[in-house]
Amino acid sequence: MNLNKNKKITLISRPLFIFIVLATLWSTWLLQFPHPLELFGDYLHYLFLGITGAIFANSTGAGGGVIFIPVFNSLNFTNEQSISTSFVIQCFGMTAGALTWWLHFTHQKQAQQGRLLVKLIFICIPLSVAGIWTTHIFEIQAPGSLEHSFSLFSIALGLGIIYSCFALKNSDANHTLSRYEVLQLGFITYLGGIITAWLSVGVGEIIVIYLLLKKVTPSLAIAVGVIVTAFTVWSVSPIYLSEQSDAYFKVILFAGPGAIMGGILAKKLALYLPVKGLKIFFAGWIILSGVTMLVVT
Repeated sequence: MNLNKNKKITLISRPLFIFIVLATLWSTWLLQFPHPLELFGDYLHYLFLGITGAIFANSTGAGGGVIFIPVFNSLNFTNEQSISTSFVIQCFGMTAGALTWWLHFTHQKQAQQGRLLVKLIFICIPLSVAGIWTTHIFEIQAPGSLEHSFSLFSIALGLGIIYSCFALKNSDANHTLSRYEVLQLGFITYLGGIITAWLSVGVGEIIVIYLLLKKVTPSLAIAVGVIVTAFTVWSVSPIYLSEQSDAYFKVILFAGPGAIMGGILAKKLALYLPVKGLKIFFAGWIILSGVTMLVVT
């Protein structure tokens, strides 16, 4: 009885301790800004933006930038501010989501899929990071403006998600990829890293859609996309967290913690809600956002 009681106390106290530490760090950060109470009232609503973006990102594998970029565009952020702010918020949300999915698949009951998860992320992470840094090192510019490129990518992404949903109909997911399919995955992951540098979204979406089309278990495909995206955005964090960054840190102060909350909640949604319905809903949202940005600009 005492052992069970001690286990329950530990299970309760550990999250509480983590929450207190994070809350203390956040409060310290808030106090670094002038007029913190006024700032709290003016920017608190961005907490819900972070939650929404991270839930979408970590339950579908698509980057939170799909939500953040249209919102920042509507607020008249510059392209540099939009990209930088989106990247930093994703460092919060995708990390929380990545840890949540990792713990899920490294659990003893998920041992088989856990091994495949490790294999796939070890293939994809270096190539995605190489792609994003290729763009930065060689200063490769996007083929169009942020608004135009993002709109076209969003529409294509939404259609791809819908197609992948119906491609799964009446087919059983498997857990293996051929050598040729692994090479294909590596190539598109590298391209996804390049696209991510331009739009703050790309690699996670491409990976998930490809794996779904290859009949990999949906939850595993999402986990790979989320974890690879987390490593990718963190790989360029020195750029977007520097003093020269264009990131809007007052927004990040609230959207970042919201993204952590969303990243933790997302796995439960992805596992307990109908996968196809969830993806079609978000695909519709992405297409609508892309079309709206295309028309407005």
